This record gives sequence, C-alpha cells and structure tokens, in this order.
Amino acid sequence: MTFHQEKIESLLARLVGEFLAHEAGPVSLITVTRVTFNEKSKHATVFLSVLPEEKEAGALAFAKRQSSELREYVRSKAKLRVLPIFEFVIDIGEKNRQKMDDISAAENL
Repeated sequence: MTFHQEKIESLLARLVGEFLAHEAGPVSLITVTRVTFNEKSKHATVFLSVLPEEKEAGALAFAKRQSSELREYVRSKAKLRVLPIFEFVIDIGEKNRQKMDDISAAENL
C-alpha cells in the first residue's frame, strides 16, 4: 500500500466517523475501525464496530441509508480525485479481538 492510499483511507475514516457521530442518535455507539479504498473501482469499504451488539443491524441499515448524504459530506470536506461509493460492514476482526481481550481479562482474575 502506498503512502497516498494510506493517507486517503485515514482521511475517509476520520470523515465517515465525524459524519456518523453527528447524524446517528444516542441509541448506539457507531465507531469506524478502518476504511479500505480502491481508487480504480471507486469503492470504499467502511468497517464498523457497534455497541451494544444488539444494535448492529440497525446501525448498519442506518449507515447504508445515509450513504448519499455521506458522499456529499465527503465531497464538501475533501478534495479527492475520485469520490468513493461507500459500502458498510461490521468489523468481525474487531469483534474477535474484543472477545479475546474479555477472555484474557477473565483468566487474569
């Protein structure tokens, strides 16, 4: 991965996080864990973590409904050659890491 790609992904993660924090209600905490961006296909995959876990489906549906508004927000805040089409997924890797942390903490008791 190039420095340019890392910089764009970091910028997109920050902007998506800001947008979701502003637009989402207090029902759940939606965190952007990372973003991958493919400039050739014009797609950005946004990995989300949601608390409480029971609200994941609703948070994912909310993010998908907001994708066109998100694109306008990113367009207004960043000067990108390619404005991405956003896809949202739950970050399974982050969920597994949290479970491992919980197991490790329980063993240390």
